[in-house]
Amino acid sequence: MSSHDAVTDAANPAGPGTDSGDKRRWIALAIVMTAAFMDLVDATIVNIAIPSIERDLGASFGAIQWITAGYALAFAAGLITGGRLGDIYGRKRLFLLGTAGFTLASALCGFAAGPEMLVASRLLQGAAAAMMVPQVLSIVHVTFPAHERGKVFGLFGAIVGLGAVSGPLLGALLTQWNIAGLEWRPIFLINLPVGIAGLLLGRKYIIESKAPKALRLDLVGVLLVTAALLMLIYPLTRGRELDWPMWGHLMMAGSLPVFGILVAYERYKTRKDGSPLVELSLFRVKSFAAGIAVQLTFGIVMGIFFLVWTLYMQIGLGWTPLRAGLTGVPFSIAVSVAAGLSVQKLVPRFGRKVLQAGALTMTAGVLLYLFEAGRYGTGISSWQMVPPLVVMGLGMGLIVAPLTDAVLSEVPREHAGSASGLINTTTQMGNALGLGLVSVVFFGVIDDERLGKAPAETGAAFVDAFQNSLGWVTGVLAVIFLVMFALPAKPKQHLEGGGEPAPEPGVEKEPALTH
Repeated sequence: MSSHDAVTDAANPAGPGTDSGDKRRWIALAIVMTAAFMDLVDATIVNIAIPSIERDLGASFGAIQWITAGYALAFAAGLITGGRLGDIYGRKRLFLLGTAGFTLASALCGFAAGPEMLVASRLLQGAAAAMMVPQVLSIVHVTFPAHERGKVFGLFGAIVGLGAVSGPLLGALLTQWNIAGLEWRPIFLINLPVGIAGLLLGRKYIIESKAPKALRLDLVGVLLVTAALLMLIYPLTRGRELDWPMWGHLMMAGSLPVFGILVAYERYKTRKDGSPLVELSLFRVKSFAAGIAVQLTFGIVMGIFFLVWTLYMQIGLGWTPLRAGLTGVPFSIAVSVAAGLSVQKLVPRFGRKVLQAGALTMTAGVLLYLFEAGRYGTGISSWQMVPPLVVMGLGMGLIVAPLTDAVLSEVPREHAGSASGLINTTTQMGNALGLGLVSVVFFGVIDDERLGKAPAETGAAFVDAFQNSLGWVTGVLAVIFLVMFALPAKPKQHLEGGGEPAPEPGVEKEPALTH
């Protein structure tokens, strides 16, 4: 019996979709890949439309941070819970529920009457995505036999690259076209037909599966992890707007003991019934603990860079959404090319060194961008941005594609699902943390007196803030490079010298897909 059979429902041990002659599994794959693509696009499409949202709704900079950070925070807080609910109640059921919630929340975002409603709808959208996305890997795992999964996750890699390219471009086009005078709203409304089609087809073609043993939902763990994340990120996001009140500092400091209580409770929960929300034994695996640290810090880099980059181009330089979106295309193409090369050619030969080369390459691109932003000021052109963006994209591609495999290579098979959930959660937590830090590294540098004056003064203020943010990104990338030394020199699946290695006891090759 192949390893995927272990996670199918006891009532359906063979899993009808695992029959290699059953063509329905490819339709099921298309459905879950479309949902993953929808989530990826939604995470990137919003940034490009932020200046339009700001003008149309009169949103403050704090509200704008929450439109992006709120989604990431709700997504991060709910990912582990969403994965566990799928194990308990059925992955198909939770996938369809998440898709329905995501589609409804997209409609609420598209028809939001003010910034408060948009922020609330984005929180709901992130929570729904947290139910939908964790089921994708599990559904693929039980639908395809082991010998087909390499091809399947290669397709996923292509979808991730396509999402990176099309998100900003689609956002730029939809905003620029101002369809029916709706300005930015179509970036959310476009999810409605896709979500409805996913629901109708998903009910018919996706097979149901559950965990092989009965699990319980750890509600106390859910409350503790959500409280700790909110206590850390909420004051960061609102701090500048409220002139950094004392309660904000106390909340951030208080998040640390709450995380400590979470760890203590999860240990107790493991001893009591073996159904903790967070599988703490995973952190005894050195490569996993190091990989989680890399995911967290890399998420911070992404959270900071993509938001300040959009604000710099559209508000600081006064570019249209379409010009800003097109400027990012070389970056996205470079990510896709490097990601494909790293997984197929480089990591099997060079292992961990590929990820470290990616961190150094990305750092070089950031430093080049920092130099050009200072040299050309507000007169910088899209063409002058291409070299640093391509270098940054190549570096990012060398990291994102092989990182999950490196992190999971030494994780016991029975904990692979929990480990995947933790990886996605820490990436999103880092992203939310990075978006919160924008208050400090970007807006904290802008002198309010320079805003609202001549465009040249406002532009110069945004250039200074962008350079300061890039300095912070460089520092975080240096930390990532050092932490990578704790990753395995070569992921175990590559030690055999090509091909599919024989699985070691308790270890299973897992797909490399991160959000």
